[in-house]
Amino acid sequence: MSEHRIRNIFVQGPISPAFISEKIGAHASKMNIGGHSIFLGQVRADVKNGQVVTGIEYSCYEEMALLIMHKIRQDIFGEYELTCLHVYHSLGLVPTGEISLFVFTSSVHRKPAIDACAAMVERIKKELPVWGKELLPDQSHIWKENNI
Repeated sequence: MSEHRIRNIFVQGPISPAFISEKIGAHASKMNIGGHSIFLGQVRADVKNGQVVTGIEYSCYEEMALLIMHKIRQDIFGEYELTCLHVYHSLGLVPTGEISLFVFTSSVHRKPAIDACAAMVERIKKELPVWGKELLPDQSHIWKENNI
């Protein structure tokens, strides 16, 4: 397995459809790819304490989170035959309905791309130290808990 460099996965605010499209489009020239898998995590308008969540404010200790993300990425590359693996996670405020997580895997064949994408999302939810404060209309908040 070749070593990959530590990549900054963090995007301030929501991940825009234009950003997602640009990242996908950049792979059109890579002729060894036969399949991609994409996961988009969207902020839900859940009801908490009788109020509808208006957004999530994400925060983390970036240096530590990037080291952990690098380890997860290396593990996934070691487990699956991938050509590419990209992860982008929001920091700051993401309103309901907007995208806060974008995972994009590519492989010669579809199955490794699909399996690696699913594994990556589960590892991120379980291991990446990113915290989400669900914001409510009355200016209160609830700390988000990841339900797998």
